[in-house]
Formats: sequence, structure tokens, C-alpha cells
Amino acid sequence: MKAVQYREIGKPPEYVDVEDPTPPPGGMVIKVLASGLCHSDEFVMSLDEKTFREAYGYELPMTLGHESAGEIVELGEGTKGVEVGDRVLVYGCWGCGVCDLCARGNENLCRRGMTSPGFAEPGGMAEYMAVDSVQHIVPIEDLDPIKMAPLNDAGLTPYSIIKRFRHKLRAGSTAVVIGAGGLGHVAIQLLRRMSDAQGIALDLKGPKLQFAKEVGAHHALVSEPAAAKKVLELSSGRGADLVLDFVANGPTPDLAVACGGIQSAVVFAGAGSGHAKVGFGIVPWEMELSNSLWGTRLELMELVEMAKREPLEIRTTPFPLELAPMAYRMLHEGKIDGRAVCVP
Repeated sequence: MKAVQYREIGKPPEYVDVEDPTPPPGGMVIKVLASGLCHSDEFVMSLDEKTFREAYGYELPMTLGHESAGEIVELGEGTKGVEVGDRVLVYGCWGCGVCDLCARGNENLCRRGMTSPGFAEPGGMAEYMAVDSVQHIVPIEDLDPIKMAPLNDAGLTPYSIIKRFRHKLRAGSTAVVIGAGGLGHVAIQLLRRMSDAQGIALDLKGPKLQFAKEVGAHHALVSEPAAAKKVLELSSGRGADLVLDFVANGPTPDLAVACGGIQSAVVFAGAGSGHAKVGFGIVPWEMELSNSLWGTRLELMELVEMAKREPLEIRTTPFPLELAPMAYRMLHEGKIDGRAVCVP
């Protein structure tokens, strides 16, 4: 079968021939119908060899794709609860299933180290994909797989954050989204659906700011130090109650902190390596700062149910699988609005 793999450190991904997968016991093989491209893929492909292998424990070649939707075509021995022909999302966080966090449903935070298709396991940027367990799929029935695939990360990550800090988003509150790309444009819509907060988007380019307003931002500002003062003005001097930084690189962490107010929460959800200055008297009083790693399978199921009632406007740009290397280049150059999705 054909697949898109990262095969050499520092080189672009390649469209190659690989062996067809076989269904593991208790698992299945799916025919991939759509697989999203993510800046996390870019982050991993930017790592030097020592960090790639030792800090993250990854190996080459790596079949990319952690936002996948497909149709079950073959079941492994002992697999129950699903049937050939079922359409599913592949949940991206595969935990040990034994530790206390996995037992609570937080496989994304597995104490023994979460693995993920597209990184530690062969992903969905391929014609077929093996899934190790029925516990790692979510049925989507007749929903559009191209629109659903990005829910695995671009939808799940902001949904999990907003759900965690929903108590801060009362009437009259303000939420700031830094980065109106794949995750950010979904976050803007989820803030509208899940809260009464005023939503302010920050990004670098004029087209991205217009895009943010099209998907529901009340205000869209250029992402620069002066934006923090404007956020303060738009929030009647209070500052933002929740700040979601989907870039987390260069100046954005300090900007995120500068946008927040007293008892606010700032969440760094981007895969960048930036950091913020924090300490007594440096940040507003009782500000919470945290990072985020995806969300739970139950939360992904909740997102699918939400999409059944009223689909999110996930802006997708489809590419045939063979053009995935070009799509990654366009993603790197900031030429993709929303989410690029490869269709085998």
C-alpha cells in the first residue's frame, strides 16, 4: 500500500510503498478515508536526531497521521463490539490501560507513557491503518470523514481545555485565542457554543484575522505586544479570563500572560518551545498557568455527538495522499486556512 513517511532526520516526508497492515488480536484494520495534517507533525520532524530518538523515543521510518477517520475492513481475532463496514475516528492517545490515569479515562496522560498513531505507532497517512483496540475508536456513522478527522486533535484539544476552564467563562468574561489556525479556528467556535464569553483572536496576518472573524471571533487583533493593551480595553480593564496559546513559541507565551487578568487561566497548547516569565509580582494575582495534551476518548465522543446535532465549521483543504509532502510544505509556509486533510 501507499503511505507518507518521515524517513530521514531533517528531510521532508516521502510518499512510499509499505507493507499492508494486519489486524492485531482485539483490534482491526481500517481503510483510511481522511487524515489531517498537524503542526505537531512539523514539530517532531524539526527535532534533531538525539532529541528525536532519546528524549521522545521515536524510530524511523515513521508513518505520519494522528487525525484519522476510516472504515473497518478487517477484524483481528477476538475483536468484539464493532463490525466490518463501521466508520470510525481513531482516538490518538493509546495508554497502558493499567495505571490509575488510564483507569479514569485519561489515556492521554498515561503514567507509563502514552503512545500515538502517527508518532510511536504507524499512523493514518496511508491507505490502510491498524488499530490495536476497540477502545481506541469512536463511531461516526454517516458523518463526513473529511470534516470529522480533524476532531481527533484540532477539535479535541481545545474542547478539553474549554471544558476544564468553563467555570471561568461566565457572562461578561473574555477568552483570547492566540493562533487562528487548525486548532484555533475550532476553539473560537467552541467558545461560542460552550460559553457566553467574548472571544478575541490574535494572529499575525490579515487573512487569518478575517478568517477568525468569519468563524465567530468577536474581535481579531494582530498578535503583537500592543495587543495585550487592546485586550485590556475590550475587557473593561479586567483582562482575559482564559487565554489559549496554540502557538507557544517565540513571544506568544509572554503575550498570553500579558493578556490575562486576575484569577485567569493561561493554557499553552501549542507544540512550540517558548516559555513565559512567571513569578511573584510578574503575573496577575492567582493566575493559573498550565499546558495541555489532547483530551479523553469520552470527550472525543462528546464532540462527535455535538457534530451530529450541529456540525462545527471545520475549514478543510483536501489533498490526495500523494501530495501530502506538498501539503506539509504549505502548512509550514502558513498557506493553509484551517486544516489540511489527505484523502487516500
